[in-house]
Amino acid sequence: MRELYPPIEPFQEGYLQVSNLHTIHYEESGNPQGQPIIVLHGGPGGGCPPFYRQYFHPKKWRIVMFDQRGCGQSKPHAELRENTTWDLVDDIEKLRAHLGIEKWVVFGGSWGSTLSLAYSQTHPSRCTGLILRGIFMLRQQELRWFYQEGASYIFPDAWEEYLKPIPPAERDDLLTAYYKRLTSPDIQIRLEAARAWSVWEASTSRLFLDPELMLIFGNNEFADAFARIECHYFINKGFLETENQLLLNIDRIRHIPAAIVQGRYDMVCPMISAWELHRAWPEAEFIIVPDAGHSMSEPGIKSALIEKTDKFADQPSQY
Repeated sequence: MRELYPPIEPFQEGYLQVSNLHTIHYEESGNPQGQPIIVLHGGPGGGCPPFYRQYFHPKKWRIVMFDQRGCGQSKPHAELRENTTWDLVDDIEKLRAHLGIEKWVVFGGSWGSTLSLAYSQTHPSRCTGLILRGIFMLRQQELRWFYQEGASYIFPDAWEEYLKPIPPAERDDLLTAYYKRLTSPDIQIRLEAARAWSVWEASTSRLFLDPELMLIFGNNEFADAFARIECHYFINKGFLETENQLLLNIDRIRHIPAAIVQGRYDMVCPMISAWELHRAWPEAEFIIVPDAGHSMSEPGIKSALIEKTDKFADQPSQY
């Protein structure tokens, strides 16, 4: 089993204004002369914690990370205006140009896999490879499974806590009920909903419950951005043109070397989505981790991802 590389600090970080409203925080770490890779975090609204840097050989990779609109250190915090999938795709291109990078490998998990597919299908000539984890394509079946009925059968104890902010009369459409509260002018209503939404995801992300992760996700500042931005994207169906847009456009990226890593017991993004992507894109290497859930920190997923970043660092074009 592979372990994380030692912690490193950025060699550069800064802010890039991407619209009149939004400014994103970015950083670079690793080797300034190394192969560029862009890390797309989950959520949407999750931000990039420092340990993400440790999935990449620090002497081989030029690691670029940024906090997407409204989260992490990007400003304004928890902002929903001018915050769509296609705004983020444009931001990735603005950041690439700002850093003087011609092409890069794209690394993303969960919502990051969604954004990786959207970006690469829009700008395939800028991508030398894709490393995807915990596949999520923002289809209604995926949203219903996690936020209405499905995962609730596996985690009824955590589900009970998720339901608490919503009156029984509104529980037939939990996304709409949560959106109403997450956009409430009453900060207490907003934060109660945000914490319940975020802790539900933390409760289900790993094969074994992680109380520390639940504390992190329950933090007011994190939860506010995470829950609001996620619900905003989900209520708007990811701002995608059609339900299966990301599957239907696979031909645009079929030629790009790719690896897909998926936990067998992923309750947040069930394996059916990864399987359907694999069937549509058999050229991409498909790795099922038999004893893992959703989190990239689980031992088997962590090991598989580091193995893939090492291989891409040495031979991305032949992978």
